[in-house]
Amino acid sequence: MKITNLANLSDEKFAELETELSKYKTLGRVLSWANTKPKGDFLPQIVAEVITQDEFTHDVVVPYKKLFLVYDIT
Repeated sequence: MKITNLANLSDEKFAELETELSKYKTLGRVLSWANTKPKGDFLPQIVAEVITQDEFTHDVVVPYKKLFLVYDIT
């Protein structure tokens, strides 16, 4: 999975996030991971929004701490 630092995180913080997120290569695994995190790290619904790009591609927005993780799902 390719991760892009659009939030201008420090190299150290981005490396930590990249290491953790690289373990979760499917949306199902992301949601399972989110359910293991402390309640304050995510909103109660975990997925904030699904944006349809076309009939095959969706962007899934997952608020995490003070960031928004956006997964391009095909």
